[in-house]
Amino acid sequence: MLVGYRRCSTTEQKAGYAAQAEHLLATGCTKTFGEMTSSVKDREQLRLALDFVREGDVLVVCKLDRLARSVFDLLRIVEALEAKGVGLRVLDFGGSQIDTKSPTGKMLITLMGAFAELERSTMLERQKIGIAKAREEGRYQGRAPTARRKLPEMRILAAEGLKPSAIADRLRVSRASVYRLLAEDRA
Repeated sequence: MLVGYRRCSTTEQKAGYAAQAEHLLATGCTKTFGEMTSSVKDREQLRLALDFVREGDVLVVCKLDRLARSVFDLLRIVEALEAKGVGLRVLDFGGSQIDTKSPTGKMLITLMGAFAELERSTMLERQKIGIAKAREEGRYQGRAPTARRKLPEMRILAAEGLKPSAIADRLRVSRASVYRLLAEDRA
């Protein structure tokens, strides 16, 4: 069975997320797991996919960086797949299955993971330089505070008697933001 896993870091990447779904289905995945979360956060759907796969299955991802955040993380995932007798297919490398059971396959996946980690590190470094330059020029505003914009809705829901956890769930903000903003608002 081909089991797909897709991930995007933010909800703004909906087109890429949808493209991953189409690619996985076109590849023949009969079951897919997906999530929109940063690779440094808990990846519940990845855990569920790793629990779901059985001996003889193949876990399919579109790109290696959608699966793992570092070489260490990649090797940990590959080891978990190997222990279950599950293969791994990375579609952005010609769609061929990588046999992680062979020494050559393990070397290739480690090299690909190292290149993906290098690419990500380089991108983050360029991004920091760009942000610093934009700050110097007074062009960088930073990320818009999404929770603060929802304060009027928070007030209404709190007045209706909803608890901060329920408000956070409904407005899709963190519970800590709800507590902090409502406390600031009362003060």
